[in-house]
Amino acid sequence: MSVDLAQVETIIHKHGRERGGLIPLLQDVQAAYGYVPSESIGLIARELSVFPVEIFGILTFYSQFYLSPRGKHIVRVCQGTACHVMGGKEILDYFSSRLGIADGETTDDGLFSLERVACLGCCGMAPVVAVGDEFYGGVTVQDADKLIAKYRAGEGK
Repeated sequence: MSVDLAQVETIIHKHGRERGGLIPLLQDVQAAYGYVPSESIGLIARELSVFPVEIFGILTFYSQFYLSPRGKHIVRVCQGTACHVMGGKEILDYFSSRLGIADGETTDDGLFSLERVACLGCCGMAPVVAVGDEFYGGVTVQDADKLIAKYRAGEGK
């Protein structure tokens, strides 16, 4: 699949061609596409006079960047201490099994991406799952099925 790089060119011109602006530039590219398309890396490298490997180094070092499209709904399952003790690992494994994807992957239909997170900051609600910007506490495997059905039906944000 080919990616239209017109937005990348606009973003480069907005930020200028200074190396110091590379991270904000990459953040804007990701905001525009939902990820940083691999096709954009060569263009950015040429325009900023950096090696593509430098850009890949940044993209793979910082967890905020994604190199492939993400799902419409990002399911984040907390693995902090409280959530872990209350069954967070089992909830993550259950989502993985039901969605047919591992941590960091996206379903073939592009609807869900699954992420293991260190802490969502809602320890009193453990175990916690966030779908987009909606937080759910005390999640059980039955709740996981309900959440998947809710977002598949388009009832969630």
